[in-house]
Amino acid sequence: MTESRLLSRAVDEFARRTRFPIAFGGLRDAAGVTRVTSIVGTRTSSLRGLSVAPERGLGGRAVTELRPRMTGDYATARQITHDYDTYILGEGIGTLIAVPVLVDGRPRGILYGGAWGTWGIGGVSAAPAVRVAEQLGRELAEHDAVERRLAVEAAAEAAGAADRALSSAQREELRASYTELRRISAELGDDALRSRLQEVERRLAALSGTASATAAPADVHLSPRETDVIACAALGSTNAQIADQLGLREGTVKAYLGSAMSKLDASTRHAAVAAARRLGVLP
Repeated sequence: MTESRLLSRAVDEFARRTRFPIAFGGLRDAAGVTRVTSIVGTRTSSLRGLSVAPERGLGGRAVTELRPRMTGDYATARQITHDYDTYILGEGIGTLIAVPVLVDGRPRGILYGGAWGTWGIGGVSAAPAVRVAEQLGRELAEHDAVERRLAVEAAAEAAGAADRALSSAQREELRASYTELRRISAELGDDALRSRLQEVERRLAALSGTASATAAPADVHLSPRETDVIACAALGSTNAQIADQLGLREGTVKAYLGSAMSKLDASTRHAAVAAARRLGVLP
């Protein structure tokens, strides 16, 4: 339930459980100003737009002192400022009670009860009003806890998404590096150095972590050139581009690609790449 709905329900309850025919209230904003947004029982629209600053008016005093304040004759009350007479007297309110809503001991809003004209407030008990304010404070605290938990979960999800995106970017870089190593290896005339590079290639393929736990790499034996062609295809290169990159004829590239697809039991180059990754042949 939203904060505004909790406030609206509390104002309705305030009117029901106290002797006041008018009830209204609001929650404090970041600047500490309480903006009245829920009103019941009024005869005019005078209370609309009422915003109460700390220490100003009856509500501001209640918030500052953290306790209910009441007056039986608002117009002549000397213990409060009269910044909001236009609103209160415009509705004809003479008797007014203001009860602070506290969350973790800090003011979060104000609930008001009012009556037209003046009352003898000696017999008026603030207890029902205080109980409603306390209940609203508990509900707002629960609402805050839920909001904090949702914020933490959203932040964790965002962080997880960022991590996954980063891992994806790193994986693409690894695949490009793997393919480049194979190109370099193919151009080397030093068998010992080529063997060392091939070991690095195998380690890069293993680092990707894409191989299936049930795959059996030993069942598929791609030749070095078939692997080269599939590695280039994995980066989105066309047959002509692969031929240029590996120094081969385009027809030769097509033959190697067809052979690799047959060994990998794939009908398209994309399926061949996916199969090679599952088997750990490619990163």
